[in-house]
Amino acid sequence: MPVGQVYIAGAEPVAAKPSGPRSGEQVYQSACAACHGAGIMGAPKMGDAGAWSPRVAQGMEVLAKHAINGFNAMPAKGGCVACSDDEIKLAITYMVDGSK
Repeated sequence: MPVGQVYIAGAEPVAAKPSGPRSGEQVYQSACAACHGAGIMGAPKMGDAGAWSPRVAQGMEVLAKHAINGFNAMPAKGGCVACSDDEIKLAITYMVDGSK
């Protein structure tokens, strides 16, 4: 984590107050859909049960570890650095459930 930040007077960021955890669908729409919607670089597409089946067979713990830490072409947390681990897990569940 950075130890500090520098801002020009009058350009300070306006921090939004957290409104609680985002739903799996919200995380999917904001971070996951870009790749998982179109199957970019081998990402299993939402709704493609055949692509998700072997991944689901490995168990949620493995899916979560890969999503949180990054796997193959997918960066850690799918690039959603503001997402909590729990939000990533909700997004995985959303994609898997949508592929049944």
